[in-house]
Amino acid sequence: MRRCVLLSACPVGAAMARYLRPDDLLIACDAGWKNAAALGRQPDLVVGDFDSAPPPTAGQTVVLPAVKDDTDTHYAARLAAGRGAKEVLMLGALGGVRLEHTFASLATALWLQKQGIDTLLANERTEIRILTAGRSLRLARQSWGYFSLLPLEGAAAGVTITGARYPLAGATLTPDWPLGVSNEFTAPEAEIRLLSGSLAVFCTLKDR
Repeated sequence: MRRCVLLSACPVGAAMARYLRPDDLLIACDAGWKNAAALGRQPDLVVGDFDSAPPPTAGQTVVLPAVKDDTDTHYAARLAAGRGAKEVLMLGALGGVRLEHTFASLATALWLQKQGIDTLLANERTEIRILTAGRSLRLARQSWGYFSLLPLEGAAAGVTITGARYPLAGATLTPDWPLGVSNEFTAPEAEIRLLSGSLAVFCTLKDR
């Protein structure tokens, strides 16, 4: 299947259209359908309980119950997985007035990655990838100012970082000590390897 884009309700500017591909399947989550216009696209599907915005008047819509066991974005993620997506891009999932929804988006990205689906969350200043146990990840320096690692499921063990100002070799990162924050590239690529646990890997532009 082509890549699936999940479009949630945090503000999305026109500059984020650079992330889109012509053949992406675009699923808007609840009020996320309002972000599609800024990207110059129409959603292929809109899902949600529409507690934060009325549903669109045109296009294919799935109305979800308000009382359910997942967020609208997680429902859309399960839908993407069920349709055979191999990649997912999450836009409009970071920031906004509901901080808990950012944490929920990270949980959804972790679930997707555990299904074997490469997942990227992005806003105008940050990209987040998920690294799971036994895997490695190469990050291109490009114009990024920093990269940071935060464990998602308790301790993340066997963390090795090369190509960075603060290298690690077989280290353990824990949720109560943000040791992995604000690392910097010293090479065109940094490589991260993880033995057990999971990590959210942030690439961030330099502070203004």
